[in-house]
Amino acid sequence: MAQIARRPQLMKINVLMIAPILLCGMLALRPTFAADAGAAPTVAPAPGAAPTNTPAGGRRGGGRGAPITEAEQAEVAKMADLPALTPGAGDGDYSTGPTYTPAPEQNPRENVPKGRLIRFTMDGNESKFYPPTGLRGTTTNRSVTVYIPSQYVPGTPAPLIVAHDQYGSRNNQLPTILDNMIADKKLPVMIAVGINHGGGDGGGSERGLEYDTVSGKYAEFVETEVLPRIEKEYNVTFSKDPDARMTYGGSSGGAVAFSMAWFHPEWYHRVLIYSGTFVNAQTPRNPESPHGAWEYHENIVPKNPVKPIRMWMQVGENDNGAKSAGDGYRNWVIANQRMAAALKAKGYHYQFVYCKGAGHTDGKAIAQTLPEALLYAWKGYPIK
Repeated sequence: MAQIARRPQLMKINVLMIAPILLCGMLALRPTFAADAGAAPTVAPAPGAAPTNTPAGGRRGGGRGAPITEAEQAEVAKMADLPALTPGAGDGDYSTGPTYTPAPEQNPRENVPKGRLIRFTMDGNESKFYPPTGLRGTTTNRSVTVYIPSQYVPGTPAPLIVAHDQYGSRNNQLPTILDNMIADKKLPVMIAVGINHGGGDGGGSERGLEYDTVSGKYAEFVETEVLPRIEKEYNVTFSKDPDARMTYGGSSGGAVAFSMAWFHPEWYHRVLIYSGTFVNAQTPRNPESPHGAWEYHENIVPKNPVKPIRMWMQVGENDNGAKSAGDGYRNWVIANQRMAAALKAKGYHYQFVYCKGAGHTDGKAIAQTLPEALLYAWKGYPIK
């Protein structure tokens, strides 16, 4: 059943024996959410990571294999000298950090109307796209969080954000930002849908299957099974205009965010990504994209006509695989740098931010940059 919320000593045991057990249990129960302000370490593990040679058995982590080459080091070092990111910056490459200040939009304001949050669970046994697979970490139920702004008028087609891993749900980070920015008329009255993955992480997992596969299947799942249910059960209408739709995620959730727009530009034009897993994490292997999402900047974007995609993207200086060679297809820093270069070469509207001193999906970097990233991603959309 959906939940609607408004925000306003019998024996001695050697502690060294039970500590690892307790730690594993705590990690297993930890939910997957966005890296919110103060909620994540500077360097977080990488979702969607798998060893290059044995991707099906891989878990989190960065690059493996040869160390980064001198030429690659020199290329990466140039990013430290990129222009400083400033409010209202346009297309191009920028840098920020190494100190970060949370954006004020993350703080609830008493005089701002609060949207409502709806939480419900989807039964995987009812899914035609992603029924339980038995892959590592697979769960039967998938949680969904829906943010509906107080200004929304039922029956009105609303702009939409689809957030992977329920990005921004923890501590109501994204809902609070939307409350404030909608009230300030900086963003349109929009609905946000946070969808959790099907379980596990990395190569050979259900999350890896859903997010790291280079295809449009996940977008089709959302369009066919998730959005219609929300419209039917909660009296909302989503705009069909792709210019009114954005995908949002980090790490492998960032990779699938781009895949949704790339394979289905008739549904999504706007993309916002932190530490995108544009590396080889795809399992099972696909001969059409042998290097997984690395193919996006290696072949797919450069060799195809420009699509109507507007994209904001970020990577951390100490992101996953930062010390590994590019030819292992497991360096997130190089991957995102090359992704930005591919977009630039094709003339896309994009903004790339290199975060000094930041790690993978770094909570401090997100807390500072997310409101401005939203402004860039939604630039040009009419606000009433």
